[in-house]
Amino acid sequence: MSEFQETNTQSTVPTPRWVGLAIVALGGLSLIGLAVGWSALNHSRSLDQATQASLKQQDALSQRLAKSEDQNQQLQSDLRVVTDKLNVTQDELINARKQSKAAVAAYDKKLTGLESNVNTQLATKASTEDVSKLNGDVTGVKSDLDVTKARLDRSMGDMNVMSGLIARNHDDLEELKRRGDRNYFEFTLAKAKTPQRVGPVQMSLNKTDPKKSKYTMTVLADDKSIEKKDKTAGEPVQFYVKGSARMSPYEIVVFEVSKNQITGYLSTPKSGGATAASNTAAQ
Repeated sequence: MSEFQETNTQSTVPTPRWVGLAIVALGGLSLIGLAVGWSALNHSRSLDQATQASLKQQDALSQRLAKSEDQNQQLQSDLRVVTDKLNVTQDELINARKQSKAAVAAYDKKLTGLESNVNTQLATKASTEDVSKLNGDVTGVKSDLDVTKARLDRSMGDMNVMSGLIARNHDDLEELKRRGDRNYFEFTLAKAKTPQRVGPVQMSLNKTDPKKSKYTMTVLADDKSIEKKDKTAGEPVQFYVKGSARMSPYEIVVFEVSKNQITGYLSTPKSGGATAASNTAAQ
Protein backbone atom coordinates (compact mmCIF):
# COMPACT_ATOMS: atom_id res chain seq x y z
CA MET A 1 0.00 0.00 0.00
CA SER A 2 2.79 2.38 0.80
CA GLU A 3 4.56 1.55 -2.43
CA PHE A 4 1.52 2.38 -4.45
CA GLN A 5 1.22 5.73 -2.80
CA GLU A 6 4.86 6.50 -3.44
CA THR A 7 4.61 5.65 -7.06
CA ASN A 8 1.53 7.86 -7.53
CA THR A 9 3.24 10.76 -5.88
CA GLN A 10 6.14 10.66 -8.32
CA SER A 11 3.96 10.61 -11.44
CA THR A 12 2.14 13.82 -10.62
CA VAL A 13 5.22 16.10 -10.55
CA PRO A 14 4.28 19.39 -12.38
CA THR A 15 5.92 20.31 -15.83
CA PRO A 16 8.19 23.33 -15.76
CA ARG A 17 6.64 26.60 -17.03
CA TRP A 18 9.36 27.47 -19.57
CA VAL A 19 8.58 24.31 -21.46
CA GLY A 20 5.06 25.61 -22.25
CA LEU A 21 6.41 28.99 -23.25
CA ALA A 22 8.88 27.35 -25.58
CA ILE A 23 6.16 25.36 -27.22
CA VAL A 24 4.03 28.49 -27.71
CA ALA A 25 7.01 30.37 -29.14
CA LEU A 26 7.76 27.58 -31.59
CA GLY A 27 4.11 27.58 -32.76
CA GLY A 28 4.15 31.35 -33.31
CA LEU A 29 7.37 31.15 -35.28
CA SER A 30 5.86 28.41 -37.41
CA LEU A 31 2.83 30.56 -38.19
CA ILE A 32 5.02 33.57 -39.04
CA GLY A 33 7.13 31.41 -41.31
CA LEU A 34 4.04 30.13 -43.09
CA ALA A 35 2.71 33.69 -43.55
CA VAL A 36 6.04 34.94 -44.89
CA GLY A 37 6.27 32.00 -47.26
CA TRP A 38 2.73 32.54 -48.55
CA SER A 39 3.37 36.27 -49.12
CA ALA A 40 6.59 35.54 -50.96
CA LEU A 41 4.78 33.00 -53.16
CA ASN A 42 2.06 35.50 -54.05
CA HIS A 43 4.65 38.18 -54.81
CA SER A 44 6.53 35.77 -57.02
CA ARG A 45 3.35 34.95 -58.92
CA SER A 46 2.59 38.69 -59.40
CA LEU A 47 6.08 39.32 -60.71
CA ASP A 48 5.73 36.41 -63.08
CA GLN A 49 2.42 37.74 -64.45
CA ALA A 50 3.83 41.27 -64.82
CA THR A 51 6.85 39.86 -66.65
CA GLN A 52 4.66 37.92 -69.05
CA ALA A 53 2.50 41.04 -69.76
CA SER A 54 5.63 43.11 -70.36
CA LEU A 55 6.92 40.49 -72.78
CA LYS A 56 3.63 40.56 -74.69
CA GLN A 57 3.76 44.36 -74.92
CA GLN A 58 7.35 44.17 -76.17
CA ASP A 59 6.30 41.66 -78.83
CA ALA A 60 3.41 43.89 -79.96
CA LEU A 61 5.71 46.92 -80.05
CA SER A 62 8.27 45.00 -82.06
CA GLN A 63 5.57 44.01 -84.56
CA ARG A 64 4.41 47.64 -84.88
CA LEU A 65 7.96 48.84 -85.39
CA ALA A 66 8.50 46.23 -88.06
CA LYS A 67 5.27 47.22 -89.81
CA SER A 68 6.18 50.92 -89.58
CA GLU A 69 9.55 50.18 -91.07
CA ASP A 70 7.93 48.39 -94.01
CA GLN A 71 5.56 51.31 -94.56
CA ASN A 72 8.44 53.78 -94.36
CA GLN A 73 10.35 51.88 -97.00
CA GLN A 74 7.27 51.79 -99.23
CA LEU A 75 6.74 55.56 -98.81
CA GLN A 76 10.38 56.22 -99.67
CA SER A 77 10.01 54.11 -102.78
CA ASP A 78 6.83 55.98 -103.82
CA LEU A 79 8.53 59.31 -103.12
CA ARG A 80 11.42 58.41 -105.42
CA VAL A 81 8.95 57.52 -108.18
CA VAL A 82 7.03 60.77 -107.74
CA THR A 83 10.22 62.80 -107.69
CA ASP A 84 11.36 61.21 -110.92
CA LYS A 85 8.02 61.94 -112.58
CA LEU A 86 8.01 65.51 -111.22
CA ASN A 87 11.40 66.18 -112.74
CA VAL A 88 10.12 65.00 -116.09
CA THR A 89 6.98 67.13 -115.74
CA GLN A 90 9.00 70.23 -114.87
CA ASP A 91 11.11 69.77 -117.97
CA GLU A 92 8.00 69.41 -120.10
CA LEU A 93 6.46 72.49 -118.45
CA ILE A 94 9.55 74.58 -119.20
CA ASN A 95 9.46 73.50 -122.84
CA ALA A 96 5.73 74.22 -123.07
CA ARG A 97 6.22 77.72 -121.66
CA LYS A 98 8.92 78.44 -124.21
CA GLN A 99 6.67 77.27 -127.02
CA SER A 100 3.73 79.29 -125.64
CA LYS A 101 5.80 82.48 -125.52
CA ALA A 102 6.86 81.99 -129.11
CA ALA A 103 3.26 81.38 -130.23
CA VAL A 104 2.01 84.47 -128.36
CA ALA A 105 4.66 86.64 -129.95
CA ALA A 106 3.73 85.38 -133.42
CA TYR A 107 0.01 85.90 -132.71
CA ASP A 108 0.58 89.47 -131.47
CA LYS A 109 2.53 90.28 -134.60
CA LYS A 110 -0.19 88.89 -136.84
CA LEU A 111 -2.91 90.66 -134.85
CA THR A 112 -1.13 93.99 -135.10
CA GLY A 113 -0.96 93.66 -138.87
CA LEU A 114 -4.62 92.65 -139.08
CA GLU A 115 -5.74 95.64 -136.98
CA SER A 116 -3.79 97.98 -139.20
CA ASN A 117 -5.47 96.57 -142.31
CA VAL A 118 -8.93 96.70 -140.75
CA ASN A 119 -8.50 100.30 -139.62
CA THR A 120 -7.43 101.28 -143.10
CA GLN A 121 -10.44 99.59 -144.68
CA LEU A 122 -12.84 101.06 -142.12
CA ALA A 123 -11.51 104.54 -142.73
CA THR A 124 -12.35 104.26 -146.44
CA LYS A 125 -15.77 102.66 -145.94
CA ALA A 126 -17.00 104.50 -142.85
CA SER A 127 -18.52 107.47 -144.63
CA THR A 128 -20.48 105.32 -147.12
CA GLU A 129 -21.80 102.94 -144.47
CA ASP A 130 -22.79 105.78 -142.13
CA VAL A 131 -24.74 107.50 -144.87
CA SER A 132 -26.51 104.26 -145.78
CA LYS A 133 -27.40 103.58 -142.15
CA LEU A 134 -28.65 107.13 -141.65
CA ASN A 135 -30.82 106.85 -144.75
CA GLY A 136 -32.24 103.60 -143.42
CA ASP A 137 -33.06 105.18 -140.04
CA VAL A 138 -34.74 108.13 -141.70
CA THR A 139 -36.78 105.80 -143.89
CA GLY A 140 -37.86 103.80 -140.85
CA VAL A 141 -38.91 106.90 -138.92
CA LYS A 142 -40.81 108.20 -141.91
CA SER A 143 -42.60 104.88 -142.27
CA ASP A 144 -43.59 104.94 -138.59
CA LEU A 145 -44.91 108.48 -138.97
CA ASP A 146 -46.94 107.47 -142.00
CA VAL A 147 -48.51 104.60 -140.05
CA THR A 148 -49.32 106.93 -137.15
CA LYS A 149 -50.85 109.50 -139.47
CA ALA A 150 -53.00 106.78 -141.04
CA ARG A 151 -54.40 105.96 -137.59
CA LEU A 152 -54.79 109.55 -136.47
CA ASP A 153 -57.20 110.75 -139.14
CA ARG A 154 -59.84 113.51 -139.11
CA SER A 155 -63.58 113.10 -139.26
CA MET A 156 -66.72 115.22 -139.37
CA GLY A 157 -68.26 115.59 -135.94
CA ASP A 158 -71.93 115.31 -134.98
CA MET A 159 -72.18 119.13 -135.19
CA ASN A 160 -70.86 119.16 -138.78
CA VAL A 161 -67.52 120.57 -137.65
CA MET A 162 -64.33 118.96 -138.87
CA SER A 163 -62.66 117.43 -135.87
CA GLY A 164 -59.03 117.38 -134.96
CA LEU A 165 -56.93 114.21 -135.18
CA ILE A 166 -58.85 111.29 -133.68
CA ALA A 167 -57.30 108.51 -131.59
CA ARG A 168 -58.72 104.99 -131.91
CA ASN A 169 -57.10 103.52 -128.78
CA HIS A 170 -54.94 104.36 -125.79
CA ASP A 171 -51.66 104.28 -127.77
CA ASP A 172 -53.02 106.71 -130.34
CA LEU A 173 -54.14 108.98 -127.52
CA GLU A 174 -50.63 108.98 -126.06
CA GLU A 175 -49.36 110.09 -129.46
CA LEU A 176 -51.86 112.95 -129.50
CA LYS A 177 -50.72 113.97 -126.02
CA ARG A 178 -47.13 114.08 -127.21
CA ARG A 179 -48.14 116.37 -130.07
CA GLY A 180 -49.70 118.77 -127.57
CA ASP A 181 -52.18 120.38 -129.98
CA ARG A 182 -55.11 120.08 -127.49
CA ASN A 183 -55.86 119.05 -123.93
CA TYR A 184 -56.76 115.36 -123.54
CA PHE A 185 -58.59 113.65 -120.63
CA GLU A 186 -58.96 109.87 -120.83
CA PHE A 187 -61.91 108.30 -118.98
CA THR A 188 -63.86 105.14 -118.25
CA LEU A 189 -67.48 106.09 -117.61
CA ALA A 190 -69.86 103.61 -115.94
CA LYS A 191 -73.62 103.80 -115.51
CA ALA A 192 -74.34 105.68 -112.29
CA LYS A 193 -76.82 108.13 -110.82
CA THR A 194 -74.09 110.64 -109.97
CA PRO A 195 -72.27 112.34 -112.88
CA GLN A 196 -68.55 111.75 -113.18
CA ARG A 197 -66.09 114.62 -113.58
CA VAL A 198 -63.89 114.37 -116.67
CA GLY A 199 -61.56 117.32 -117.09
CA PRO A 200 -63.52 120.58 -116.93
CA VAL A 201 -66.98 118.97 -117.44
CA GLN A 202 -69.21 116.27 -115.94
CA MET A 203 -70.65 113.25 -117.74
CA SER A 204 -73.16 110.53 -117.01
CA LEU A 205 -73.81 107.35 -119.04
CA ASN A 206 -77.48 106.68 -119.78
CA LYS A 207 -77.47 103.46 -121.81
CA THR A 208 -75.28 101.31 -124.07
CA ASP A 209 -75.72 98.91 -126.99
CA PRO A 210 -72.52 96.84 -127.22
CA LYS A 211 -73.68 94.90 -130.31
CA LYS A 212 -74.02 98.10 -132.35
CA SER A 213 -71.25 99.96 -130.44
CA LYS A 214 -73.76 102.72 -129.59
CA TYR A 215 -74.30 104.70 -126.42
CA THR A 216 -76.28 107.61 -124.99
CA MET A 217 -74.74 110.05 -122.50
CA THR A 218 -75.40 113.42 -120.89
CA VAL A 219 -72.80 116.18 -120.61
CA LEU A 220 -73.07 118.85 -117.90
CA ALA A 221 -71.29 122.09 -118.81
CA ASP A 222 -72.02 125.80 -118.27
CA ASP A 223 -75.09 124.98 -116.15
CA LYS A 224 -76.52 123.15 -119.15
CA SER A 225 -77.39 119.50 -119.66
CA ILE A 226 -76.49 118.28 -123.16
CA GLU A 227 -77.75 114.83 -124.18
CA LYS A 228 -75.85 112.94 -126.85
CA LYS A 229 -78.13 110.15 -128.00
CA ASP A 230 -77.29 106.99 -129.97
CA LYS A 231 -73.69 107.91 -130.68
CA THR A 232 -71.25 105.44 -132.21
CA ALA A 233 -67.78 104.45 -131.02
CA GLY A 234 -65.12 106.38 -132.93
CA GLU A 235 -67.52 109.24 -133.77
CA PRO A 236 -66.44 112.73 -132.63
CA VAL A 237 -69.18 113.98 -130.28
CA GLN A 238 -68.94 117.79 -130.18
CA PHE A 239 -70.28 120.56 -127.94
CA TYR A 240 -69.41 124.14 -127.06
CA VAL A 241 -68.74 125.78 -123.71
CA LYS A 242 -68.29 129.42 -122.74
CA GLY A 243 -64.87 130.82 -123.49
CA SER A 244 -63.99 128.34 -126.22
CA ALA A 245 -63.47 129.42 -129.83
CA ARG A 246 -66.54 128.98 -132.00
CA MET A 247 -64.71 126.81 -134.52
CA SER A 248 -62.96 124.67 -131.83
CA PRO A 249 -65.61 122.68 -129.95
CA TYR A 250 -65.02 120.21 -127.17
CA GLU A 251 -64.91 116.63 -128.52
CA ILE A 252 -65.65 113.26 -126.97
CA VAL A 253 -64.39 110.09 -128.71
CA VAL A 254 -65.29 106.65 -127.32
CA PHE A 255 -62.95 103.71 -127.94
CA GLU A 256 -65.06 100.86 -126.61
CA VAL A 257 -68.69 100.28 -125.66
CA SER A 258 -69.46 97.48 -123.20
CA LYS A 259 -72.57 96.47 -121.31
CA ASN A 260 -72.36 98.95 -118.45
CA GLN A 261 -69.54 101.36 -119.35
CA ILE A 262 -67.70 103.18 -122.09
CA THR A 263 -64.02 104.05 -122.50
CA GLY A 264 -62.65 107.04 -124.40
CA TYR A 265 -61.34 110.58 -124.01
CA LEU A 266 -62.35 114.23 -123.94
CA SER A 267 -60.32 116.79 -125.92
CA THR A 268 -60.52 120.54 -125.36
CA PRO A 269 -58.86 123.39 -127.24
CA LYS A 270 -55.77 124.90 -125.68
CA SER A 271 -57.18 128.45 -125.79
CA GLY A 272 -60.48 127.74 -124.05
CA GLY A 273 -59.44 124.98 -121.68
CA ALA A 274 -58.32 127.24 -118.87
CA THR A 275 -61.41 129.45 -119.00
CA ALA A 276 -63.76 126.51 -119.05
CA ALA A 277 -61.96 124.83 -116.21
CA SER A 278 -62.16 127.98 -114.10
CA ASN A 279 -65.89 128.28 -114.80
CA THR A 280 -66.47 124.67 -113.78
CA ALA A 281 -64.44 125.15 -110.59
CA ALA A 282 -66.56 128.18 -109.74
CA GLN A 283 -69.70 126.13 -110.18
